[in-house]
Amino acid sequence: MIKVLLADDHVVVRSALASLLGLEPDLTVVAEVSRGDQVLPTARTHRPDVAVLDVDMPGLDGLEAAALLNAELPGTRALILTGHGKPGHLRRALAANVRGFLLKTAPPDELAAGIRAVAAGGRVLDPSLAVTAWDLADNPLTPRETDVLRLAAEGAEAPEIAERLFLSAGTVRNYLTAAVAKLNARNRTDAARIAREAGWL
Repeated sequence: MIKVLLADDHVVVRSALASLLGLEPDLTVVAEVSRGDQVLPTARTHRPDVAVLDVDMPGLDGLEAAALLNAELPGTRALILTGHGKPGHLRRALAANVRGFLLKTAPPDELAAGIRAVAAGGRVLDPSLAVTAWDLADNPLTPRETDVLRLAAEGAEAPEIAERLFLSAGTVRNYLTAAVAKLNARNRTDAARIAREAGWL
């Protein structure tokens, strides 16, 4: 029996997935969570074979949760199931050693087959994303610029960002200026939008 953890902040979606997977004779949903920061603690308790993660969740996004799983519980393989086929998300997923990446528009039997393949050590990729990801430019932002821009996108001002990242306010402004320039954006809000749409935030 393949043990599955489901993580999605939409209760209806999560419940529907649990019901569908419950119809499969070799799959059992052992836990469900609604926040990304609940994934690792729950996986520690239930030791699922596969964690099916949405990208956009409160606490941590699914890609960050997948990276934590890979670092601490490599026996629990991550499969991203998302409504957004952003190539930048796919790149981040590969970097986090995610084993599967499917869209929520995939038929239920494709998801079940994907879970089986991932549990067996294989990789699963939605074919519609493969060519796009290949063609996508790499993220031009440094990790620190990404951190600063992410906090700015959440509405934090330079002094707050500086305090949270242990930087000076001037250094924060320099990072934001660099991010705006690298993304050919009009301002930090536009830069955050561009980075989000590319899947870099």
